[in-house]
Amino acid sequence: MVTKITRGNTFHKVDIAVTSWMARNGIPLLRYSIGIIFLWYGMLKFFQGASPAEDLAIRTIDALTFGFFSPKVIIISLALLETLIGIGLIFNLFLRETLLLLYLQMIGTFTPIFLFPEEVFTTFPYALTLEGQYIIKNLVIVSAGIVIGATVRGGRLTAKARREEELEGRGVE
Repeated sequence: MVTKITRGNTFHKVDIAVTSWMARNGIPLLRYSIGIIFLWYGMLKFFQGASPAEDLAIRTIDALTFGFFSPKVIIISLALLETLIGIGLIFNLFLRETLLLLYLQMIGTFTPIFLFPEEVFTTFPYALTLEGQYIIKNLVIVSAGIVIGATVRGGRLTAKARREEELEGRGVE
């Protein structure tokens, strides 16, 4: 005899309520949290020595621009860029443009993996330094940007399962 374990009606109702809340609030919370990260990191760069990534960021951009800009111009420009991205995400301003800036900034963020691998890995290719961990965690930010970007033309999250939507489309409840 096999006993089927069911979650029950109460669990189902709570599950629907929780997933509905997640679908309504997930994208805005993702925008706010990623926006806060960018705003925070960007603001730190306005104060010399306050950002742990300052030196690596300056050296990376210096290498990419063949030394064309001074360290001061580099760090202030990066601070402005990250701050603008943060404000755009938090306040939902010019979202397409904000996300484009985010993706461009992320390309720069991953560049030290190739330019300065000795500073990113203690043992290549798997043991990361603290700087390397700082860089690799940006995969989550890139993914968040993709999810947020899926909503700029009206896309949204839904708590309904595909089967529920199919049944509703047929008038079945």
